[in-house]
Amino acid sequence: MQNCNQCGKCCTKYGAADLDTNQDEIAMWALFNPKIFQYVKNDKLWFDPTTGEQLTQCPFLELAYRASPEEKDKYTCSIYHDRPQDCRHYPSLISEMINDECEMLEPVDKQNHFKAQKKLDILMIDSRS
Repeated sequence: MQNCNQCGKCCTKYGAADLDTNQDEIAMWALFNPKIFQYVKNDKLWFDPTTGEQLTQCPFLELAYRASPEEKDKYTCSIYHDRPQDCRHYPSLISEMINDECEMLEPVDKQNHFKAQKKLDILMIDSRS
């Protein structure tokens, strides 16, 4: 399994209306990070703070600078250390990564899901509760 190359597939696929959070996270944002909290509406993510409309993409996903036009797009998260729990826990399953065409996977990972899952669990140990 490779390190994340910031392709953004996970964020563009899951970073909108289906993204889940919890009450503790929302309360922390309300107290300590109003920049994030302003995009919460009725305990759901991500809503335009001006119009109240549901956004189709996370407002904190940013396209990184490319040094040359030949480089692939890379994405960064401007709230990485305060990101929602769904973001912290992704990826969780090899089958999910295969479905999402995650670029962390190598051919050997697709051939042996059990071994790949063990690698993923070790890699993500600090992100999961």
